Amino acid sequence: MARPVVLVVDDDPGVRESFRLILEDHYEVVDVPDGPGALDVVRASAVDLVLLDIRLPGMDGIEVLERIKALDEGIEVILVTAVKTVRTAVAAMKLGAFDYLTKPFEEDELLTLSRRALERRALEREVAFLRSELARAHDLDEIVGRHPAIDKLHGLIAQVARTSTTVLITGESGTGKELVARAIHHQGPRRDGPFVAVNPAAIAETLIESELFGHEKGAFTGAHQRKLGKFELAQGGTLFLDEIGTLRSELQVKLLRVLQEREVERVGGTRPVKIDVRFIAATNTNLKEAVGRGAFREDLYYRLNVVPVVVPPLRERIQDVPLLVDHFIRRDNRRFHKRIDGPSPEALAALQAYRWPGNVRELENVVERCVVLADGPVIQLNDLPLDVSLPQQATKVRAAEALPLNEATDQFERQIVLRVLERVGWNLTEAGRILEVHRNSLRVKLARWGVRAPGSEH
Repeated sequence: MARPVVLVVDDDPGVRESFRLILEDHYEVVDVPDGPGALDVVRASAVDLVLLDIRLPGMDGIEVLERIKALDEGIEVILVTAVKTVRTAVAAMKLGAFDYLTKPFEEDELLTLSRRALERRALEREVAFLRSELARAHDLDEIVGRHPAIDKLHGLIAQVARTSTTVLITGESGTGKELVARAIHHQGPRRDGPFVAVNPAAIAETLIESELFGHEKGAFTGAHQRKLGKFELAQGGTLFLDEIGTLRSELQVKLLRVLQEREVERVGGTRPVKIDVRFIAATNTNLKEAVGRGAFREDLYYRLNVVPVVVPPLRERIQDVPLLVDHFIRRDNRRFHKRIDGPSPEALAALQAYRWPGNVRELENVVERCVVLADGPVIQLNDLPLDVSLPQQATKVRAAEALPLNEATDQFERQIVLRVLERVGWNLTEAGRILEVHRNSLRVKLARWGVRAPGSEH
């Protein structure tokens, strides 16, 4: 079994040699004199623990710590200093340092601290592996469906994932574009790197540039310390840019440069930072039309649209609704400690008749609501929102179309009768009493609608 790798970063050759003599019987030891050398080792090798001196020439220990964590958040870092100040300790702990070691130190103190840090590293690696295995299965499981369009989507994900090429995912809101992006990431060679998702539309315009590119200390009012942007945080992994069509024109120019040069410059910075990131973008708008209107840069569009992936709307694969409903019910049963078996035939028919303008996300929300509010083990028609259980009329009213009164009245009457029948277990006498009509009248109506009681053969 390979021994853990410990990287020692100190500009004093004597200190580096002391660390090596104490540690080399237990671990593989690599030592460098400065921050850039440390980052080169972290990029090129599998490092488990870094012993990092605070005072280094050029790039100080706090900056090196921040950049190491950006490259691999799981690497444990112990800061070494001659003077332990509270302010520095707080800053280091906020950035993810494991602990502090103050010079001069005892050999046992160093070995004990290193052992504890490496034990946590081993545990976190095991947890990360198990989570990645679950996530890989989860991402594929979440893209639920047997429609040919979904089978084709699974095949395209598998093909695209093997490369690091840029991908543009298009689809209506709620179709699951981020799930597709995550599936591409988890099936690809960058699966062990970070997956960083950012939606420019959800970030205030004044903050978006800082969020994406990061900023240097003092770059603007309130910039009290350096901050790494999403591009740098995604180093070695995947950056998912959702709703890319909302990006302002000046940021489109900067994004194009990042895609071309593979480097970013922080706000207030003076030197570029090289990045190794896979880009996946998504949009619910027609970017080609936006290019024609001058709202989106043509050169950026072609940079992003290397491999287009289209996610179909739910209405085009309506036969997948039962599978999705079953999937969401099983998940929500676990989340809310419920025991819902499924929808009634009438409820399922209503779910399949609805057009789902909000796509899978809307269906997910409807099922969650039904699981939470359902009294019994079956989701009944009356548990569904009215616009789902009366889809044609709701759609027509929303669109302000002419509504045939007789047809609307008959459809509404049908849904009310079915809701009451479900509630009373299809007891026609009891339903007639509630509705104040004779049970024979109900029989006539049901026959006209072609509706039969569950389990009836005739």
